[in-house]
Amino acid sequence: MELGISSYSFHRLSKGPECNEPIPAIETMIDRTAALGCTGFEVLGVHMPSTDRAYLNGLKLHALHAGVHFLSVSAHHDFVKTTAEARHEQVGIVNKYIEVAAQVGAPVVRVFGGRWRTVTDFSEYMARRGHEPPVPGYTEDDAWGWIFESFADCLKTAEREGVVLALENHWGFTASAAGTCRIIETLNSPWLKAMIDTGNFLEGDLYAEIEQMAPHAVLVQAKAYPGGGLYYTLDLDYPRILDIFRRHGYRGALSLEMEGNAHPDQGVPEALAMLRAALAH
Repeated sequence: MELGISSYSFHRLSKGPECNEPIPAIETMIDRTAALGCTGFEVLGVHMPSTDRAYLNGLKLHALHAGVHFLSVSAHHDFVKTTAEARHEQVGIVNKYIEVAAQVGAPVVRVFGGRWRTVTDFSEYMARRGHEPPVPGYTEDDAWGWIFESFADCLKTAEREGVVLALENHWGFTASAAGTCRIIETLNSPWLKAMIDTGNFLEGDLYAEIEQMAPHAVLVQAKAYPGGGLYYTLDLDYPRILDIFRRHGYRGALSLEMEGNAHPDQGVPEALAMLRAALAH
């Protein structure tokens, strides 16, 4: 499996010891990825200072010269909105990043299922393991309908641009393999698959959860926690995890998401060494 790095590993926004430092330029992150011996790079949309065509073409050219290619671009959206107007706006965000991905040559846009956001404090939300009540007057069935409808709209753009939407197991309605697979299997499109985050299964048997999602995987994000986790720490058995993916014929990238308290200058190389040892197991 190819090793990659998410831009999140270099700057965790509101968390991490590096967060008082300016967000590194995307070009700098690409260069760091290459210097660390990795060929794949994921970029969060919120890390990008511009989505203008000239800027994106410059990034693509910089990555080419660095020997790095884009694995994915992350959209930041939420389809669990109670009005059609708000959902239409969120669909627009995803469509925009599909076009960004196509422009930089990324085959994948990372997408989310959504959540109610009735628990506004993220630390409390983590303590509740991602569980929160619906907005008063609405039900989970309402939300599932909004999610299916919104993804169906986005898939028209994804197919047109030749970019796969990779749905991450990321809290809310996609906190579990069951919820994530429900969306993928209901839409039943070759342009909607899974991005598996190994550190986002907080309930049940995480290896069984990974096993359930593995047939849908087009990208794997490997969580690692040098210095202890920012939110929590999981003891992840990567030789076992990699064996699951190999058994399902996965040959895509393994992209590092370093989420430890160590500074990225220390934590990213440490986490990559751990993943390389697991790959050689």
